[in-house]
Amino acid sequence: MAWMAETAARRGDPRVLWPEGRSLVMLGVNYGPDENPLDGLSDRTAGLISVYARGDDYHEVIKARLKAVGRWLAEETGCELKVFVDTAPLMEKPLAAAAGLGWQGKHTNLVSRGFGSWLFLGAIMTTLDMAADAPERDHCGSCSACLDICPTAAFPRPYALDARRCLSYLTIENKGPIPREFRKAMGNRIYGCDDCLAACPWNKFAQEGQNMKLAAREHLKRPALADLARLDDAAFRALFTRSPVKRIGRDRFLRNVLVAIGNSGDRALADVAIDLLVDPSPLVRGAAVWALGELAPERLAGGPRPDETDPDVLAEWNAALSTP
Repeated sequence: MAWMAETAARRGDPRVLWPEGRSLVMLGVNYGPDENPLDGLSDRTAGLISVYARGDDYHEVIKARLKAVGRWLAEETGCELKVFVDTAPLMEKPLAAAAGLGWQGKHTNLVSRGFGSWLFLGAIMTTLDMAADAPERDHCGSCSACLDICPTAAFPRPYALDARRCLSYLTIENKGPIPREFRKAMGNRIYGCDDCLAACPWNKFAQEGQNMKLAAREHLKRPALADLARLDDAAFRALFTRSPVKRIGRDRFLRNVLVAIGNSGDRALADVAIDLLVDPSPLVRGAAVWALGELAPERLAGGPRPDETDPDVLAEWNAALSTP
């Protein structure tokens, strides 16, 4: 997360990003799910992918729509503009709140009275001088549902998030092994986490998303962990074509899948983990050791292969073999 410190000045003032810019037009796209994502936590043999990542990559879908709006605005006014969808150091959420799209809830995400927690954000920065809309006021009140449900206690206080404890960060941005203290809390979440979003009471007004490209692909709603664990790189890329999941790569994804397998309680999945003890990726091998230690520790009795030299993998073996 070093990029946050490196871009602090630009994030603090959009004019640092583009001095000629005079106004920001903030837009939201609803991606409300057709089911409560929390329902997927009960089936421990199926993986749970965050709602936003079950369809096509929102960056591409929304950027195309922003460009279309931008072309119209430029033709009508002759202005210059730039469009952004999570692709520049802009503080989209406070900017969207200032523009009246919603308010930043206690979970730090934007909440809308009309769409609940399910909004993608995009921005058009323009040289036009435009009158500002009224900001939306905070409607969280005394509610703490989003804070209380967090499986890793990632909120040190309301309106503050410790990303180092957040499962969305740990399963997506984190490039190394999942820290041991958070593995059990991951459950079957294999890409991101929707718990704090789904728990928000304002979702009673949420609407199902209408953009078919952002809608969940059926095979990504609750995919079987056993099937996912057998993906090689080519199969992974094919399964996640045009999906944001593809950007973390097969090895990080299988790391997450193996943690979920270790949490499944299904000893039948031990055979899948056994096969991955010889995977080319040390990240995958280490996660396979942990999964076996949770499901069938007796199958680790022989110890690591003589040719295993990766220190992280050997540390997983030592931890598994020393666990009573």
